[in-house]
Amino acid sequence: MAPVRDPNTLSNYDQWRTRHITANLKVDFTDKCLRGSVVLELESQTDKASSEIILDSSYVSVSSIKLNSTPSQWEVKARTGPNGSPVHVSVPNGAGKGEVVKLEIELATTEKCTALQWLTPAQTSNKKAPFMFSQCQAIHARSIFPCQDTPDVKSTYDFHIRSPYVVVASGVPVPDATEAAGEDKVYKFEQKVPIPAYLFALASGDIASARIGRCSSVATGPNELKASQWELQDDMDKFLDAAEKIVFPYQWGEYNVLVLPPSFPYGGMENPIFTFATPTIISGDRQNIDVIAHELAHSWSGNLVTSCSWEHFWLNEGWTVYLERRILAAVHKNDAYFDFSAIIGWKHLEEAIEEFGADHEYTKLCISHKGIDPDDAFSTVPYEKGFHFVYSLDRLVGRENFDKFIPHYFGKWKNKSLDSYDFKDTFLEFFGAPEYAGLKDKLAEIDWEGRFFNTGLPPKPEFDTSLVDVCFQLANKWKQKDFSPSQSDTSSWTGNQVLVFLNVVQGFEEPLTVEQSQTMGKVYGLADSQNVELKSAYYQIAMKAKDTDSYPRVAELLGDVGRMKFVRTLFRTLNKVDRELAVKTFEKNRDFYHPICRMMVEKDLGLAEEKSA
Repeated sequence: MAPVRDPNTLSNYDQWRTRHITANLKVDFTDKCLRGSVVLELESQTDKASSEIILDSSYVSVSSIKLNSTPSQWEVKARTGPNGSPVHVSVPNGAGKGEVVKLEIELATTEKCTALQWLTPAQTSNKKAPFMFSQCQAIHARSIFPCQDTPDVKSTYDFHIRSPYVVVASGVPVPDATEAAGEDKVYKFEQKVPIPAYLFALASGDIASARIGRCSSVATGPNELKASQWELQDDMDKFLDAAEKIVFPYQWGEYNVLVLPPSFPYGGMENPIFTFATPTIISGDRQNIDVIAHELAHSWSGNLVTSCSWEHFWLNEGWTVYLERRILAAVHKNDAYFDFSAIIGWKHLEEAIEEFGADHEYTKLCISHKGIDPDDAFSTVPYEKGFHFVYSLDRLVGRENFDKFIPHYFGKWKNKSLDSYDFKDTFLEFFGAPEYAGLKDKLAEIDWEGRFFNTGLPPKPEFDTSLVDVCFQLANKWKQKDFSPSQSDTSSWTGNQVLVFLNVVQGFEEPLTVEQSQTMGKVYGLADSQNVELKSAYYQIAMKAKDTDSYPRVAELLGDVGRMKFVRTLFRTLNKVDRELAVKTFEKNRDFYHPICRMMVEKDLGLAEEKSA
């Protein structure tokens, strides 16, 4: 019997494990809720008779629970902080080890549901239909239905989703299975690869789709379809080919991308079959699609092989960033792109650690999550610090040897969950084989405990700077007050090179003058760019320069973009230079932001404390 390894679940998954879930849900746009039933098939894990099943829930309205088709005794207990309200279901006669029971739960989501965002037609691009999408990572699946909401438990799924609008889900569409149901249709999907609850995903609205690869489509609003297809179709198969060569063949059948409305809070969410992506990647220049390489990499690291709790989140994200950078280097046929991306990432890691403080618990690779909401600890740290640990092992044993370990690791842990020590044991066992005897002394040098639990920055490797040297050189010119810029300075650069340049300027001890900042925006076309990545970075420079003309434009951007990477950073800086405008802008756009984003910005602006005071 495996012990409970996840402090962010109240479920007794050491005694019961979910094997399959069938979701029979109606998307009710009038009442802004999902309603219907969810059937959980749970297998007893104990030799002794298990007389109670405990599930996670959060603000879900449960109306009835049947055990093996018979009404059961059940109770929703008092709320326990961020972990929610556990649902206790009695199993009167118990169940022996290996026995499977079925729980049929009638439910409806409530207005406090943290996993769903409901958009009015006015909040969509063509303003014709409402839109709903889910975001269950980290522990928000429990606000849709009672479940074992932990990455340590995986199950297969069937989706039967009724809606008046097109539905996508984190499963493969069942051919010719869409049924009419009055004014609605029932859309059916199946997920035959076991996944944790946080990868349960739904969206519904005015959605059109087009092919972008041999097993890939893009889905989005009709107005955005052509631009989204153009942005992604050149690289999708290249990304997939590169990933399969590094690890092993793709396991999920289809890989599709749903480009969501602007309020989606993340760059991408690696929901299986359908990556949910921010519209900020559709910039008209194919400069921001690295996000897709990242989410595709999650098909192996995170989705197929999963960290057993959010305390070991780096196993998902550090590995994914490493694979993403390997994919980009392979597609560009230039290893310098690996380092180029890593240099950008290092800057983001420095900023995150500076924001927390170098000794903060949240700068560790393995963070204690006891008593905290995983969203509070979410940052660049597990991504970039995790990447640097994986990359350090690559360099230690050599790329040729490490490339043999990669498919071994993902093959061994396929469809399973693990913690950092499982990873350590797997690595040392693999390289403990006789053919790697020459590595024995190097392996003994690895400071596993330090890597897992030290705060602050990890050791910084020597990067290949060939793609960034020109960025540094141009940035140095901007330190001279009489520098006269030209459009040709950056006209031949990639978007990421411009971003590196802007990041360097952001870090100047002496900010640019207002005149310099305004000149930079005009000459390099940054103020009018459709690339939100570049525009956001430029506005950081403008605000630090105290260019008051930029403040209303920042506020305008904050009303158009809901991606937390930009929203939180822009709000933090705007708050420093014009708190009144920052608060006013947040209040104006409060309903535009996803509930997770809204909650985090409230904390960033200190509004959460003011509420509770």
